Amino acid sequence: MSLTGEAPAGAGTWIAGAAPPDGEVPPRPGLPSRFRLQPSGLVRLPPAASGLRVGLYGGSFNPAHAGHRHVSLMALKRLGLDRVWWIVTPGNPLKNPGEAAPMAERLAQARTCAAHPRIAVTGFEEGIGVRYTIDTLRFLIRRHPEMRFVWLMGADNLASFHRWRGWREIAGLMPIAIIDRPGWTLKAVGSRAGVALGTARIPESQARVLADLKPPAWTFLHGPRSFLSSTEIRRRRKAASQQS
Repeated sequence: MSLTGEAPAGAGTWIAGAAPPDGEVPPRPGLPSRFRLQPSGLVRLPPAASGLRVGLYGGSFNPAHAGHRHVSLMALKRLGLDRVWWIVTPGNPLKNPGEAAPMAERLAQARTCAAHPRIAVTGFEEGIGVRYTIDTLRFLIRRHPEMRFVWLMGADNLASFHRWRGWREIAGLMPIAIIDRPGWTLKAVGSRAGVALGTARIPESQARVLADLKPPAWTFLHGPRSFLSSTEIRRRRKAASQQS
């Protein structure tokens, strides 16, 4: 189903020209046809306001853990952000979909884990039918051109960033903050994407202005690192269940 500006079948709660329910977004013309609305015709996004500085932290969150929260709190402080949105993806194209817990379960667990007034958890990607970060970011920029977004990701993701669909365009859509992870510091900076985007890197001491910069622009945040891993948590849970 495409976003054509016409109310899709079954959409009876939103009337063109009227204000949508709080936190929900009506169909909007001009978006690529690959964006598919939920049957209700509405996509629920976290609260937004003009000029808000928001860090976007996407992932499977399978499961969410204290390391995700640690990264978010660091980003809020070091980047001078107003909010961090955890974008729980329906499925990571680079991971085995069979390992993911149900979407509703991951969302609920992520909200419990986040437990912070400035961290919002959303699963809107499922509502618009996208799986790739590039499409998610295009959608958000079109919806909220008045906001200042920063894409957040771990150093391990920078090391494989060149495998992401449209990675160069992603870097040109919004600033990026890389958060250090154990064992990935040098690998990330020396990776294909790290080298290609080297001239766009700003000193860590200037991190608070990152959200105000025209992309491509990125910085690498060092500091206390979390050794927690969703993969390791799943492995331990599986081993425990086999022993019981």
